[in-house]
Amino acid sequence: MNVLHTERLTLRTWRDDDIDAFVGLSSDPEVHAFLPGPWTRDKASAFFANQNRLYERDRTCYFASVLRASGALAGFVGLKYQDFDQPFAPCFELGWFLGRAYWGQGYAAEGARASIAHGFGALGLDEIVSFTVPDNLRSRRVMERLGMRHDPDGDFAHPALSPGHRLSRHVLYRLRRADVDPAGQDLGAALAPRR
Repeated sequence: MNVLHTERLTLRTWRDDDIDAFVGLSSDPEVHAFLPGPWTRDKASAFFANQNRLYERDRTCYFASVLRASGALAGFVGLKYQDFDQPFAPCFELGWFLGRAYWGQGYAAEGARASIAHGFGALGLDEIVSFTVPDNLRSRRVMERLGMRHDPDGDFAHPALSPGHRLSRHVLYRLRRADVDPAGQDLGAALAPRR
């Protein structure tokens, strides 16, 4: 099901025939340097099913991110409901994962802007968060370009990882609707890329 469109991307729910492409994207060690990985077919299949369930429940998830021009699967981007033992949760987390061939072309930010507009608009959210490991400077720069602000007091050890895991420590970024569009009138313009 196609859910969101941008100039270059379609964000949609997952299909079984996405598995080979997704597993291929994740096989590059650089792609999963800051994520547990790589993805196996079984793990990808379970991920797809879970994201589609989340979409049915929440009207959002980590969507398959597909290039409109070619139909190629680039990875995922979207908002995912998180409810774990942290002061900022429950929350909706903005996240993305792209194959290396799609890095440096603005796809993460483009899909993220559409996801933010969906979250603040159709879903009526007041805040969206994003987080990553401290060394993931590429993703942190995207968060900052989107207007998200680092909240050092919210940095945390991810509960899905063991305390000593090399990826356990995370930095928290926040974006409030009031910071994006204080007058509540033109969310699209507020989220447009800055030239």
